[in-house]
Amino acid sequence: MGNFFTKEKSGKDAERLWAMCRQHGISRRDFLRLMAIGGTAAVLAACTNAENGQNGQIPQTGETPAAEEEETPSGEERWAKSSDPFIIRGGNLETRLENLPGWITPGELWFVRNNAPASPRIEAGDYRLRVEGDGVSNPIEFSIEDLRQMPRRSVPTVIECAGNMRNLFDLVMGQTAEGGEWLTGGVSNGEWTGVPLSYVLQLAEVNGSAQWVLPQGLDSDAPEGGHQKPITMEKAMDPDTIIALYLNGEDIPVDNGYPARLVVPGWVGSTNVKWLGLLTVSEERPWVRNNTTSYVLIGPEWPPEQNEPADGQPIHETVIKSAVALPWEGEIPGGQQIVRGYAWSPTAVVNRVEFSTDGGSSWNEARLTSPPIRYAWRTFEFDWDAPSGEQTIMTRATDEDGNTQPDSQPFNEKGYLFNMVYPHPIRVQ
Repeated sequence: MGNFFTKEKSGKDAERLWAMCRQHGISRRDFLRLMAIGGTAAVLAACTNAENGQNGQIPQTGETPAAEEEETPSGEERWAKSSDPFIIRGGNLETRLENLPGWITPGELWFVRNNAPASPRIEAGDYRLRVEGDGVSNPIEFSIEDLRQMPRRSVPTVIECAGNMRNLFDLVMGQTAEGGEWLTGGVSNGEWTGVPLSYVLQLAEVNGSAQWVLPQGLDSDAPEGGHQKPITMEKAMDPDTIIALYLNGEDIPVDNGYPARLVVPGWVGSTNVKWLGLLTVSEERPWVRNNTTSYVLIGPEWPPEQNEPADGQPIHETVIKSAVALPWEGEIPGGQQIVRGYAWSPTAVVNRVEFSTDGGSSWNEARLTSPPIRYAWRTFEFDWDAPSGEQTIMTRATDEDGNTQPDSQPFNEKGYLFNMVYPHPIRVQ
């Protein structure tokens, strides 16, 4: 098990690094770029350069992340919402679970995962959604007002980045995965309201041989001219798969897909395409970046299918997980505490959460404190008489179908779908 007490990954570490950059005259825009291209090491190198009279020169690397441009937008340009409540992860914003007020995540605290350098600002009056492809007989286009007049459905659901908890492969298993950094906050839960995707597809007269739907976003600066990831026709026709127009009864936040996005409950966040602008219905499986080289499990356990272009096994569903609502390596007072957390599963309601504060030697059952709703997470809590010093908390979720978090899991190159039971470090004063 890795030495998770010494890693500089927490929000407090990022704040300290930013303060150091300010002292050395490095702009926030350059700080964000440094964090994106090299993390802590790149920031420290730039500060060292500044001390040596090199004006905070940014170290050069051989590769620029997909969500970076030569001129990285500032926070005000990159995101419409304030980044203050979040952990900044390059172009993304990680939710601090400890700041959430309950089982519904407010829009202003909903995590942000972008594939373009900045969230597109789309005026509702200019919005259009096209449906086309060889799988439909009636190619059609809709305005936002057209969609708002259609039948509505509300679906409370978790949306989670497939790479959420990617850092834990390193912190817990000692193996570093490719991809952007996430601890436990690349996930949020809310009530989405919109039009069933099946209703829109029926208006386009889907034919009987159609097998796939390829949604594409209006984030034109993303790879391939807009983020896209295919879904099966079966999942597209599921009544809970919707074109969402509202989050928690309000307009969707700009950074989370305003004015319309796809919501595919139980499937990884990349499938829930934001700023939805195009649905291509096809008889043959489409192969794009996000099911050939990205969002693919790569490793000996996931050999590519014969005659398919993917580097491994494309992923669809999320996996059962749990997390305590505490900062990583954060501090709490000693003595009696109520520890809160979240647990979720893609296929069934979580009906049990256990916790251990002695490294897994003994387990006790936590109290579930939110309604049992399929696709939504469950909040839980437990009492802990916290002794002083460096401590760990472990949690383990089980759902109604008997799925439980594993004690171990194989590593995959991109760091997707981490869900093993892990120790969350905490300092008790």
